[in-house]
Amino acid sequence: MERIKKTLDRGLYWITVVLFALLLLAVVWQVFTREVLHSPATWTNEGARITFVWLGLFAAAFVFGERGHFAVEVLVRKLPARLERILAVLVQFLVLAFAAIVLLWGGVRAAANAWTQQLTSLPFSFGQIYLALPVCGVLVAFYALYYLRGISRGSEGAYVSVDEGEDD
Repeated sequence: MERIKKTLDRGLYWITVVLFALLLLAVVWQVFTREVLHSPATWTNEGARITFVWLGLFAAAFVFGERGHFAVEVLVRKLPARLERILAVLVQFLVLAFAAIVLLWGGVRAAANAWTQQLTSLPFSFGQIYLALPVCGVLVAFYALYYLRGISRGSEGAYVSVDEGEDD
């Protein structure tokens, strides 16, 4: 499971880098064609919006996998270790439920409902664009299960270790 996580981490890193570069290129091209050529490219607005949404979803999955997400731990750190661990398991179950219900199930339904609706300036359908939701749902669900497994084995701390996040 560790090898799968490292491969996913590496893959998501490069996916977010490529999506960010595509977003940057689309926006720069949009400004160039509008301001310099005085003939705006028709696809850039829609392309940049779609790329931004995909970038946000894949980056969120990547950050969750790296445990780089925002967490307020002030009260949790004051709890006994056993209670902190129970809370960590509860949080991972909530994340898993969100990934399974909203991203995966809801994303599949959204993609299926919009599969035949074509974008105006790109050769894709809205359904194809919405596929980012279930894909990221699977990724977040995997990471939640990975961390649940680690917490239950005691090999993965409930949160970031106390020494990691503090300044000296």
